[in-house]
Amino acid sequence: ARPALLALVLGACVVLLQWPIGALAFWAMDASPAVEGHTALYFKIRIWSAPAALLNFAILGWLLGLKRPGLALVLQLILNGLNIALDFLFVIGFGWAIAGVAFATLIAEVTTALVGLVLAARILGQIGGTWDWGRIRRKDRLRRLFQVNFDIFVRTLCLVFAFAVFTAQGARLGDTTLAANAILMHLFTFAAYGLDGFAHAAEILVGAAVGARDRDRFHAAVRTSTIWAGLLACIMTLTYLVAGIFIIALFSDIEAVRAEARRYLPWSVALPVVSVWSFQFDGIFIGATRSTALRNAMVVSLAVFLLACWILVSAMGNHGLWLSLLIFMGARAATLGASFPALARGVGASP
Repeated sequence: ARPALLALVLGACVVLLQWPIGALAFWAMDASPAVEGHTALYFKIRIWSAPAALLNFAILGWLLGLKRPGLALVLQLILNGLNIALDFLFVIGFGWAIAGVAFATLIAEVTTALVGLVLAARILGQIGGTWDWGRIRRKDRLRRLFQVNFDIFVRTLCLVFAFAVFTAQGARLGDTTLAANAILMHLFTFAAYGLDGFAHAAEILVGAAVGARDRDRFHAAVRTSTIWAGLLACIMTLTYLVAGIFIIALFSDIEAVRAEARRYLPWSVALPVVSVWSFQFDGIFIGATRSTALRNAMVVSLAVFLLACWILVSAMGNHGLWLSLLIFMGARAATLGASFPALARGVGASP
């Protein structure tokens, strides 16, 4: 209940603060008037889904914590399937263009949140859960919850900020480069969904091992999830290496955009095998609730990324921007990897 209520409160705050958030984002993006106009329209509609989007994250985490990944998958299928169907209806059928995309996502996220709440109520009924407001208001648990949530919030804010800087830097390089980068970022996002699956598995298995104070079980969870994640990363890299040009052609029929995307495709080829380690460490540290180390590692990694952008983009253009992103992913893995031995030693140790 606490994470769900916190998600709703934070989502409401995002809606209330939409004007300063939007103004800051558009100022930082510095895109062409056409791109900024489309983005502003999308933002004004999509921002209203913030409470539902955050609630979906809370419900997804709760289901994974209960070891019910099947139901988590059902919610993701509803979210993405409905979004795709409404995109076709609103954009191709009704001709609503950018507004149609935004409304499709808004409706999909609200619908998924409502379905998630119904599922949560049914599960609580099956396991005998109740709304115990006395336990919900316990100060020690609230303090721990807010500490972990604050750490993860800072970590996520840094991550989102890094990708916002990436997009803004690409926008300054021209609309064609911005469009090409968006296509290549879709390739990375697709790979990230697969890698996130193993990171979520690591969260569940590591959390259970840490809770049981079982060091052997902890190492087995880390080893198994990482091997499979590494294998998937290699498959994604090989797929993009062999079929990347054909995949790019599916995203756009504008030859200038296709050519620009092909020019920078090698960076998308390299990203899965470089970023898989940061995904895995994220899952391990979240599962072990070592949120402070997670937060500090991300802050350091963001600083490394910003420094790399400052040096490399002016010297290498868009190649420098993609290299900076690769460095960012490597820095995330390196900083968390440095803290991993201490985490492993602490599993099963006396409190």
